[in-house]
Amino acid sequence: MTALDVTIHRGAKMSAETVTIHQLVIAGWTGRDQAAVEHHIKELEALGIARPATTPIFYRAAASRLTTAGAIEATGGDSSGEVEFVMVAHKGALFVGIGSDHTDRKVETYNVTVSKQMCEKPVAPELWAFDDVAPHWDKLILRSWACEGGARTLYQEGSVAAMRPPAELIARYTDGKGLPDGTLMFCGTLAAKGGIRPAPRFEFEIEDPVRGLTIRHGYDIKTLPVMG
Repeated sequence: MTALDVTIHRGAKMSAETVTIHQLVIAGWTGRDQAAVEHHIKELEALGIARPATTPIFYRAAASRLTTAGAIEATGGDSSGEVEFVMVAHKGALFVGIGSDHTDRKVETYNVTVSKQMCEKPVAPELWAFDDVAPHWDKLILRSWACEGGARTLYQEGSVAAMRPPAELIARYTDGKGLPDGTLMFCGTLAAKGGIRPAPRFEFEIEDPVRGLTIRHGYDIKTLPVMG
């Protein structure tokens, strides 16, 4: 369990709330376009990562791995971030946010589930009510940047339409039921421009061009030594 202090936007109203997360779910291979899914699978295969047993697939990780902090620590230099929209069930309602499924790529080559548990999962401390964006869902845009040596390089960019709709992912995970309160679900990512690679800082955002709103977040990665 973990408690996240966030700002929740419901229409024109904002409120500061504490959202308690009991269950962290990481949905993988969620693309609507199977060619794009295959492209990302091949990206990871190039790193020695085996194909998933099913698509989509739902990994579990400890809720305590979630953080809104501006820095994380990771063992060794083989981890990297990837932008994803997240769905959060809170007080009987569904909310949308943004996060980074930061993952140890070396561990991922031999056990994906363990790799998901290895690293903290940064999320932005803001949420939108899903009802506010549902009518124009496919217009939302995800972006991320890898930051190194003073350069901020676009790492990922694309519409959430690249991933299966939230209702479909939730229904597949819950066998047709709603997402239980206290659940946060990462919902899939986009291919990396130039290939998957680490960086000392990772920044990401979700843009709603219809309402002219954006949620942004970023974090530094402190590398811890591997001593054996």
